[in-house]
Amino acid sequence: MTSSSDKPSVLFVCSSNSGKSPMAAGLMEKLANGTVEVHSCGTKPGTAVNHESAEALLEKGIDISAGTPTAVTEEAQRAADVVVILGTNAQLEEVPGTRYERWEIGEPSLRDIHGMERMRLVRDEIDARVHRLYEELVGE
Repeated sequence: MTSSSDKPSVLFVCSSNSGKSPMAAGLMEKLANGTVEVHSCGTKPGTAVNHESAEALLEKGIDISAGTPTAVTEEAQRAADVVVILGTNAQLEEVPGTRYERWEIGEPSLRDIHGMERMRLVRDEIDARVHRLYEELVGE
């Protein structure tokens, strides 16, 4: 995962790497259009990308359905300019010298919002944060 380019790099991490972190990575990849190196991993990877997460991004023209959840490594963390931990379930031992951010994403199901409506709200919150991070990374 080490980058040989001068592009900024971001690693998105969630617990399973099947929902929030692949969504964040897909949103950043589309927004950055090659100007940011993007990766996603999980602390306890699942077996496949969550169907509703993939559907929510497909509505925005982003296909993450073929992604395979991957375990986070120390090397992946070191290679990133920023490691973004999504949610409160993922716990990482931070690597010294690496910048970390934790994005606590609101949980719509606590307000009795479920299914695709829930996933769209999660997607939109992640998307807003991705936009802010992108602007910071590329100085726009």
